[in-house]
Amino acid sequence: MNIQSHKTPERVLMGPGPSNAHPEVLKAMSKQAVGHLDPSFLELMNEIRELLRYVFQTKNDKTFAVSGPGTLGMESCLVNLVEPGEKIVICQNGFFAGRMKAIIEQAGGIPVMVHDDWGTKISPEKLEDALKKNPDVKVVAFVHAETSTGVLSDAKTLSEIAHKNNCVVLADTVTSLGGSPLYVDEWNIDASYSGSQKCLSATAGLSPVTFGERAVEKIKNRKTKVQSWFMDLNTIWTYWQSETKRSYHHTAPINSFYGLHEALVLKKEEGLENSWNRHTNNSKKLCESLEGIGLKPFVNEEYRLPQLVSVGVPEGIDEAEVRKYALEKHNLEIGAGLGDLAGKIWRVGLMGYSSNQQNIDLCVKVFEEAINAQKK
Repeated sequence: MNIQSHKTPERVLMGPGPSNAHPEVLKAMSKQAVGHLDPSFLELMNEIRELLRYVFQTKNDKTFAVSGPGTLGMESCLVNLVEPGEKIVICQNGFFAGRMKAIIEQAGGIPVMVHDDWGTKISPEKLEDALKKNPDVKVVAFVHAETSTGVLSDAKTLSEIAHKNNCVVLADTVTSLGGSPLYVDEWNIDASYSGSQKCLSATAGLSPVTFGERAVEKIKNRKTKVQSWFMDLNTIWTYWQSETKRSYHHTAPINSFYGLHEALVLKKEEGLENSWNRHTNNSKKLCESLEGIGLKPFVNEEYRLPQLVSVGVPEGIDEAEVRKYALEKHNLEIGAGLGDLAGKIWRVGLMGYSSNQQNIDLCVKVFEEAINAQKK
């Protein structure tokens, strides 16, 4: 077999993630690596911590990036916060809360599921009812921006209810960070994890996390060890801390961190509120244009996620053929539905660098072409 250098196609990424990385991010990643304990890299880690505090809108000291994708960030938070035999309420209105459930069960925790229909926001009333029925619950977890459906839930209200019942709050912000308003401190979110490849416009493979005082205190008072050496906050923090001499934990993906740092610098330069507004405005333009060709957004506008628009598939249209047409004819990636919504929706991402007018115009044009081709 004569295998040569891989030729990568130039795709326009408008699916559920990753988004297209900013050119300056790719440029930063091409720099020569230094050692993972090199003084210059340790300084870069300090700056990443500071920039992540900005995008999370927090003063949490323990704010850093886990060397792995958003799913590892999810698992890191869950295995640190929940001990075997402990209950955790998980609010589920889509696919990714189901993954939380699987992680908790494997770690020996007891998930108490609060279900809402896919395509609707999490019900604060259902959460409150579940906590009244389970007064021994110590952690509440939910997905702020559900990527599988395109729904944005009310994280502030959910957090208030959880704290009223003496629970630590864990929020999945993989798709919301950098694209939708998120105030970790103001909303009293105790722990959160995200991903580098969506609204931050970096490449996949890093998971920003933040732990507040309540979360850290719960972890310190565990009766059992965290069921992962690599993800144990007490262990990994010896590498990220800046107050004392740092210890070797693992060989960090140096070049990926170069990229994340550049992405965060660009986000700071744009301004967080400007980024939120850009995503909101572009989402409105996309939805209006899609409605103009007869396609309807799946989620109610009141809680529609700006950076991930789910679009209903018209009757008689083969949704997979539309995605195939988009990819093969225009190098455009759009996403399929997951779980309960498989075959019923397309998922169109307008995340980070990919959220722009040129991509909106291309997406609408391709949808119209592909659907008309099936009608002939």
